Amino acid sequence: MHHHQQSHRTIDIDTRLVRIGAVLTAAGAVLASAGMAIGVMAVFTAGRRMIRDMDVPPTQQAAAKWQQAKEASRAGLQAWQSASDAQNGPLAR
Repeated sequence: MHHHQQSHRTIDIDTRLVRIGAVLTAAGAVLASAGMAIGVMAVFTAGRRMIRDMDVPPTQQAAAKWQQAKEASRAGLQAWQSASDAQNGPLAR
């Protein structure tokens, strides 16, 4: 009977380098987060400035477009009903 002995190899890791790598990674993450925050702040500020400088605020523009859409829908329905009445006669309803 043969007994196989497995040699237990250990990995020799330089923990000093691992710590340095972790510190550099954390510092990079902090710098990246700061860069993203500055970029977001710049875009947000520009957006607010653009909205402030508009002649008509976006909420008023949206309300006007909604009113136009309702009126166009109503006009389309009336035109469709008029065309249907003209084609089928007034008693077709």
